[in-house]
Amino acid sequence: MSIDAVSSPWRIVRGFADDGAWDAFVRAQPSWTHFHLSGWSRVFRDVLGHEDCRLAACDAQGRLRGVLPLMRIRSPLFGHFLVSMPFVNHGGALGPDDVVQALVAEAVRLAGTDHVDLLELRSRTVQPIDLPASHRKVAVILPLPETPEALFKGFPAKLRSQVRRPQKEGVTVRFGRDCVADFHRVFSSHMRDLGTPTHGVRLFEALADTFGDEAWVGVAYLNGAPIACGMGFRWDQEFEITWASSLRAYNRVAPNMLLYWEFMQRALAAGCTRFNFGRSTPGASTHKFKLQWGGHDEMLHWYQAAKGGRTATPNPESGMMSYAPRVWRRLPLPVANRLGPLVVRLIP
Repeated sequence: MSIDAVSSPWRIVRGFADDGAWDAFVRAQPSWTHFHLSGWSRVFRDVLGHEDCRLAACDAQGRLRGVLPLMRIRSPLFGHFLVSMPFVNHGGALGPDDVVQALVAEAVRLAGTDHVDLLELRSRTVQPIDLPASHRKVAVILPLPETPEALFKGFPAKLRSQVRRPQKEGVTVRFGRDCVADFHRVFSSHMRDLGTPTHGVRLFEALADTFGDEAWVGVAYLNGAPIACGMGFRWDQEFEITWASSLRAYNRVAPNMLLYWEFMQRALAAGCTRFNFGRSTPGASTHKFKLQWGGHDEMLHWYQAAKGGRTATPNPESGMMSYAPRVWRRLPLPVANRLGPLVVRLIP
């Protein structure tokens, strides 16, 4: 791991404790995202048990000039990582160029000193740093017009028909903190069917409680039963749907189409101008699903410093781990829900 040393007047503080000052600084930056807010670090620390290694740059008067949210994930099985931010799509340093360089240099120094396998800074924008960037993920962004009518009219006829189909079948969508349990019921079942462990309901409850009106949880119901779900976050003039799932047994009804449409209408009502479908692997089926709504790709810049040539965090579908999904799909759902949080917390 290496990066050119940066000499600067900034004092780099590890574990900056003033969450109010941190969040006020974050919200004032032009390229901030919801995942830069201090609440994410607290939730990952308190619920998942990871070490909060956030870095802050302060001037001689102690005022914040830059921030870098950073979490440590350590596992004997998967490896030792410093990630900004794990489990989500965005992170990286915020501040003027020279401050960003100083923060990243300190993160690289910390990773080297602590013998970290991979430092990964998940920025949505190009940063002024001398580190290689992975572009293995993209975000799909849909610009929003002024009204739901204009948005719906802009969809292809086939897509409009797919949105109307679940409405005709009697599917309804409800939003609220009280939907978290139903969200997790659908989400964990779908992920088990995919062969992927998922976080426990406690994580999503903590996020909903921490962020209040900025955290949106929506569930689609048919005859009172939850059949599709989504959870995302609003910041500035953007909304990102971070997690979404639907039950395969109801694919014919297409409840996810109505669910996404309801999220879009809610985003418009909140004054958002961008609907972020979250990250995708280019060319994957989920990527194609997101593009059909008329959005465009935005390249993500995940900067890395690694030892031993490591270029990514663990992927359950590659190498020796590729056998795990086949086993996971066969687990009874209660067993998968008990074991899943113990596993996935170590895969950032």
